[in-house]
Amino acid sequence: MRPLPRRIPVLAASAVAAALLVTGCSEIQQVSQGIDKAQQCVQAAGIVTETASKVSGLLNDPAGMEKALNDGGAKLGDLADKAANTSLKEAADGVSNTLQGFNVTDANSAVDAAQKVATDSVGWVQQLTNACG
Repeated sequence: MRPLPRRIPVLAASAVAAALLVTGCSEIQQVSQGIDKAQQCVQAAGIVTETASKVSGLLNDPAGMEKALNDGGAKLGDLADKAANTSLKEAADGVSNTLQGFNVTDANSAVDAAQKVATDSVGWVQQLTNACG
């Protein structure tokens, strides 16, 4: 009986390595998607808390508050557009629309908006994190 040429074991090892690589790639992709989802959830909550923090310091600057609300809403909207998680996308879009819906034109509306953001921001963060679960 003639021995197997050396190339056959090398080809077999290559085939096994390729099969492991293909299987591993799908698992790596799933882990990567999970990390992306977690990052997006953390980012969404961070946008809300950052916006609430900015708003609280702008009571005497209605125009600045309006800009901070719109900027926070726009950031959440951008995150929603990129979100792979449908629940997070919907929650981020909802909070984004709320932030951008404030109409801060004077000192009274600035106080009202600041109070609303202060009381509702915890709920918004919870809504966003629940969407990630």
